[in-house]
Amino acid sequence: MRPRLIWRLVVIQFVLLRHGLDEIVLALRIFRPIRFLKFFSPWYWLSDNRRRTRGERLVAALEDLGPIFVKFGQMLSTRRDLLPPDLAEALSALQDRVRPFPADIARQRIEAALGDSVTTHFARFEAEPLASASIAQVHAATLDDGQEVIVKITRPGIHRRIRSDLEILYTIARLAERYWSEGPRLHPVEVVTEFDKTLMNELDLQREAANAAEIRRQFGDSPQLYVPQVYWDWCRTDVLVQERIHGIPVARTDLLHAAGVDMKRLAEIGVEVFFTQVFKHNFFHADMHPGNIFVDASAPRQPRYMAVDFGIVGSLTHEDQRYLAENFHAFFNRDYRRVAELHVESGWVPRTTRIEEFEAAIRTVCEPIFQKPLREISFGHFLLRLFQVARQFSMEVQPQLVLLQKTLLAIEGLGRELYPDLDLWETAKPFIERWMRDRMGPKAFLRRLRDEAPYLNQHLSELPRLSIQALQQIHRQSDILEGQQRELRTLRDEARRDRTRNRLTLLGGLLLAVFVMTQGRGLELHGIHGLSWLGWAELVGAAALIYAGLRRP
Repeated sequence: MRPRLIWRLVVIQFVLLRHGLDEIVLALRIFRPIRFLKFFSPWYWLSDNRRRTRGERLVAALEDLGPIFVKFGQMLSTRRDLLPPDLAEALSALQDRVRPFPADIARQRIEAALGDSVTTHFARFEAEPLASASIAQVHAATLDDGQEVIVKITRPGIHRRIRSDLEILYTIARLAERYWSEGPRLHPVEVVTEFDKTLMNELDLQREAANAAEIRRQFGDSPQLYVPQVYWDWCRTDVLVQERIHGIPVARTDLLHAAGVDMKRLAEIGVEVFFTQVFKHNFFHADMHPGNIFVDASAPRQPRYMAVDFGIVGSLTHEDQRYLAENFHAFFNRDYRRVAELHVESGWVPRTTRIEEFEAAIRTVCEPIFQKPLREISFGHFLLRLFQVARQFSMEVQPQLVLLQKTLLAIEGLGRELYPDLDLWETAKPFIERWMRDRMGPKAFLRRLRDEAPYLNQHLSELPRLSIQALQQIHRQSDILEGQQRELRTLRDEARRDRTRNRLTLLGGLLLAVFVMTQGRGLELHGIHGLSWLGWAELVGAAALIYAGLRRP
């Protein structure tokens, strides 16, 4: 490990100690016998940690450690069912209230990216940031035509700091893959590689602008989701300018209730939007924490989501998409045998897996959660049980599905906040069934046939010539293969003869050694005339065997 990485690990330990997070570590059962040692630490008596809550200390430590750790806190903040209330409430500040950098630096970065002063491009620019996150912060501004916009600027030095922390993650992942028994199955290096790629994409604000424009085009005038317009003339790698929206933050359920929003319908729309992005568009917003989602409550009976921050998006291969849809469909219909078969067919579990055993294990995990409202289902515990089944059947982690899993957990956390009685299964099941009919039914077959008709019409006349060429190629390959087989047989026969000659030579040498031991004394006293008939037989036999072994055809 390089000295710089060792130093970074030391810094991480120092930050945790400085913010008094030894209290959280020592609360673990394994460390309880030595918990009294904290009273001997000078940090316990000299710092102000005792005057701050543990949530405040955790947020401060994550902010000091950098963007990767802030993102980890963001993910945890969406899972209030897995955290104590005080920690969940404190971590929610990381969604859009990370410590901002000065407005002067923001202006300098904008001017460096656009090549001119801020006043040249904007009629008004607010120094106080609207939001500040781990990668960038956002300022309100107004264009010369009066259009209200937001200006997003990446943090200074962010690339170098992320690279440093990613190297640590790669080091830990390589060690885990080499020395941890679960490493080969969980593919930690591949998972970190996916995280690396995701972060690098998020640092490119021009890519984020393209993602936003694509999702805006896909949803168009949809009553379910609105994506603000991108102003391309002011977009660069480090700067993004986008339409400013005015909505109710989705986490402010008090304001949503005050506006008369139908919370059940709002939660259902959230599930529908997710499945539309994954299965219809195959391009989904993968950073759906509450800080990135707002609600247009102008029509309370039919509310509409308003999304921002498209730095992290995901998509699936057609095969993964199909297998995932079929898994959902079988899962919703409690067809656990089909779920087990699909896992084997897709290669997610070894092909040697016994379907009956895997089916029984899946049924044991899934059956208890059906027909329950969302508030009675903990996906955290559910996934924990699934991971236990995965270990039992050597199921490998699929890195390409990590973003999807993260997004699904965020959707569940959001649904739990909006409408705890939502039946996630009944909401999602009709969508999956409709997708299956559209993609795999008779109409889908006819539609694909119609789509392929121009290609078939163009290449059908070439089919006889291509068939003849293919047959000729097969014939040539057959001749080549036959020649290779003849050479292989020749080599095999030669090897067999070599082994026989080696055995004969070895046997002759052994017989010669016996001759020397039994007749050597007689040769010294009487010469060759003193050999017995047995000695002559041994000598002739040894010579014949050695000659046969050394002779070449």
